[in-house]
Amino acid sequence: MVEGPPLRADAQRNRARILDAAEAVFAEFGPRASTEEVARRAGVAIGTVFRHFPTKDDLLAAIMKRLLTQLVEEAGQRDLFAFFTLMVAQAAAKKTVADLLAGSGMNIRLPDAVGHLEEAVGRLLEQARAAGVVAAPVRLAEVMALLASVCQGALHGGWDEQLQARTLAVIFAGLKRY
Repeated sequence: MVEGPPLRADAQRNRARILDAAEAVFAEFGPRASTEEVARRAGVAIGTVFRHFPTKDDLLAAIMKRLLTQLVEEAGQRDLFAFFTLMVAQAAAKKTVADLLAGSGMNIRLPDAVGHLEEAVGRLLEQARAAGVVAAPVRLAEVMALLASVCQGALHGGWDEQLQARTLAVIFAGLKRY
């Protein structure tokens, strides 16, 4: 991804439109999605897409970074259980992008964004423990492992609202009684 001086307001709007369009295009077409279609839906020239994201992997990494940033913001507005539910719903909704990342061979490295998410979940865990709704022995590593596992499960076929609700009920009961 190209990093440099702050973007002008019009360039920031273009970047946001490109990311929005890319999410929709990848959700619709999967791995065969073209950057030309992303540009068309974003209402920009293909050169504008490449100026912001020189490769498709750069575009996918930017989508994931933006998603992680949004999740950190959401964590500040929810309790642990509501955030857990949101994460699973996001995993199911962003299935195509996650599948693309898994199959693209790219080695996405977003340590800062992932670290911020882990810190946010840690704060939620501490609040839940203090409120007595999560057992004291539960640790952040366990919560993150559960979160990652159930989000991965949401990426595979057969995941629906009923399965999501039942799975989360089992996890939440375990967190309360551990």
